[in-house]
Amino acid sequence: MYVAVKGGEKAIANAHALLAKEGRGDAASPRVTYEQIAGQMPVLVARVMNEGSMYDRELAARAILQAQGDVLEAITLVRSYRTTLPRYGYTEPVDTAELPPQRRVSATFKDIPGGQQLGATFDYTHRLFAENGFGGPTIEDENEVEHDEEMPRVADLLGAEALMEPERPRGFEDVEPSDITREPMVFPISRAERLQALARGDEGFLLSLGYSTQRGFGRTHPFVGEVRVGEVEVDYVAPELGFAVPLGRIELTECQMVNQFTGSADTPAQFTRGYGLVFGRAERKAMSMSLVDRALRHEEFAERIVAPAQDEEFVVTHADNVEAAGFVEHLKLPHYVDFQAELGLVRRLNKEFHERADVAASAPAAEETEALA
Repeated sequence: MYVAVKGGEKAIANAHALLAKEGRGDAASPRVTYEQIAGQMPVLVARVMNEGSMYDRELAARAILQAQGDVLEAITLVRSYRTTLPRYGYTEPVDTAELPPQRRVSATFKDIPGGQQLGATFDYTHRLFAENGFGGPTIEDENEVEHDEEMPRVADLLGAEALMEPERPRGFEDVEPSDITREPMVFPISRAERLQALARGDEGFLLSLGYSTQRGFGRTHPFVGEVRVGEVEVDYVAPELGFAVPLGRIELTECQMVNQFTGSADTPAQFTRGYGLVFGRAERKAMSMSLVDRALRHEEFAERIVAPAQDEEFVVTHADNVEAAGFVEHLKLPHYVDFQAELGLVRRLNKEFHERADVAASAPAAEETEALA
């Protein structure tokens, strides 16, 4: 814990007042509301919910507004508030196979049961600024039509032909996963714990690691089996009732990444998989997560660790942006005593260096005088 230097309270209060004033901007402009942020910036809100480990659009939007758009500060606010909430229990696992997609695309097959569903996406825009920040006029097309046809997951289709490794590998034990927000991690950790850490990890960090695996720093040759975005119902078993009751629906993004195949004389060739599941509309995060997940499964496939993305402790320890930001930004706090100690040491070492140099320089002159005598 760092304690502010005495006498700085007034300066700190003034700094907070100035921050509020500058954050307000031009008083003649309408004030931005958290309702606007929640409704018009769903991708930003999704990131704060994911890395803040709490699904609440309104609170995420409030945090973004209070932090003046500083995403890491907003995530810190959400996590801090989350620690004050009571914990009643755990919800039932959601069945993403039944996820009714608002958007569903596959890069492995053109024609898949249920068809491709583009939904709302930036993928096909011309990357030009548009009026009001949107991509064009509203039109009715097939994407707005409800699809009643079943949409099985691509990974399941490959699995039916035994071309994809099973979702639960041989020897898999279905044990209750640890909650990394309540229990300290001890390495090595389980895949369930890793996926939790990746889901709340910094999107940019995971994106860079995922990209590194594609460039040869890790064993991945990925294809997007499927990306789905949609809402799923969340159920909770109330102890006093003894059966599950629905709490509501949440939006999720799921990515099943199909990776290079493995096989041997004893086992048939099968594709391997990486997995990503996150809150809200966050496709890039889900894809990055699935790439890193596959890279971290090296032990299951007897692969050598040759890249940072395959080092579990390195990835998980450094993916937490709240901890990283705190460690970096704490350097702005007073370190006077530490620095003065090092400054004194450097001055003493410099003095000793120059004294030795002077002695070395005077030695030849003394020898020359002695020789002349």
